Amino acid sequence: MSLQNTMRALADPIRREILELLKGGRMSAGEIVEHFEVTGASISRHLSVLKEADLIRDARQGKFIYYELNTSVLEEIMLWLTGLKGEGNDAEKV
Repeated sequence: MSLQNTMRALADPIRREILELLKGGRMSAGEIVEHFEVTGASISRHLSVLKEADLIRDARQGKFIYYELNTSVLEEIMLWLTGLKGEGNDAEKV
């Protein structure tokens, strides 16, 4: 996983909304498309970017592809961001 790919993927509001949708559980590409007023091809590209950033996983079942969150990557990002904040609140130490 590249942090640059992850941040690029998270920068787009549609991709963030897709992640929000997937919080509720796995969804097919068709189910995801129903929530947006953009083309299926556009959503497909957004899903590819999220997959390249390892933020989602896909699994084929019959003729459908289902997507779900990759929570381990999201946890790594949260730990990294928390680490930037540092230990404790320096303002309280003054």
